[in-house]
Amino acid sequence: MFTSVLMIEQPLTPVDVDFVTTLHGDDEVSFVVLMQPRGDQDRLLRAIDDVALGELPEALHEGDEPEGAAARRPAAQALEHSLEALRRKGAKAVGQLVEDHPLDRLKAVVDETAADEVIVLTAPHFVEEFFHRDWASRARHKVGVPVLKLFAHNE
Repeated sequence: MFTSVLMIEQPLTPVDVDFVTTLHGDDEVSFVVLMQPRGDQDRLLRAIDDVALGELPEALHEGDEPEGAAARRPAAQALEHSLEALRRKGAKAVGQLVEDHPLDRLKAVVDETAADEVIVLTAPHFVEEFFHRDWASRARHKVGVPVLKLFAHNE
């Protein structure tokens, strides 16, 4: 069985689920999904990304998103939704919220599960990507397995 650690920041869409569950053809795949609740630590970068994408209303509303403890509940719901969607496609899937030190937790999960790869599925983050500070770029130097970066779809 092929084991993928899947890092996400929003619920998986049906397109995302179809894509990640078919990446390895007919091979049986198991997913460990890591979901990081959104917080105020990256609010400015998200706003800049929204402006770069021409999504001005989203940039203006970045401050309206819950943060801290209030962000955990929607993140837990998004994680459960994503796990159920993967399971409906026939994949084995477990997951957890990751709040502190996500790359350290990623490395630990890769080691604990003997994962074959990491898939980072996020919205575009132009500023972080330009400076190679996005999850995928940083994970490539830390986890010791291939890291695939994919852009999430919006519904």
